Amino acid sequence: MMNGKEGVFGVMLISKQQFHEHNMSKLIKGSVVPRPIAWVSTISQDGIRNLAPYSFFTVASMDPITLCFSVGNSTREKDTLANIKEKGQFVVNIVTEALANQMHISSLEYAPDEDEFSMANTESEPSDFVNVPRVKEAPVHMECELDQIIEVGSNHLVLGRVIGYHIQDHVYQETDKVNPHQLKPVGRMAGDYSWIREFYSLPNDQLPK
Repeated sequence: MMNGKEGVFGVMLISKQQFHEHNMSKLIKGSVVPRPIAWVSTISQDGIRNLAPYSFFTVASMDPITLCFSVGNSTREKDTLANIKEKGQFVVNIVTEALANQMHISSLEYAPDEDEFSMANTESEPSDFVNVPRVKEAPVHMECELDQIIEVGSNHLVLGRVIGYHIQDHVYQETDKVNPHQLKPVGRMAGDYSWIREFYSLPNDQLPK
């Protein structure tokens, strides 16, 4: 809503005491964007493969190299979380545009004895350092050992130390860089997803003011 002269906008202020009057989940998820997606593969004690995406995901530390993602509350414990608690291992696969539909299928609710790799028609291959399958078509895989699980309210923050890193040749650039144009990652918005295809450096005079 415009307030007064052109270019000046009104501001809504929501205090903690008013959170219950709003859908704060939508407001937060719609603001913290675009989010990277950790397509996490695990395996149960019975050998059932699991694959699920998590967009509350980032790097927690570079020394030691540690990734983290948050597993949300549900009617039952997520298979990903249960498997990591049991096995202490997982793989973060990076989602690309070509894998986005398969990632979406793997995000649906399945019984614990169902294999999301099969449900999403996603090919797997063995990892080198953990006993967990990885997504063969993904251009980047990061094999992780569990560091710790932290309860944050109703969620669980999973931290894993990277012990193995795979990158396909067409994505790798000299001096250890990742080519974003070849990676073609997918970003998570509120309820939708985003292309990530254009890049720029700062300062940049072309940016709107």
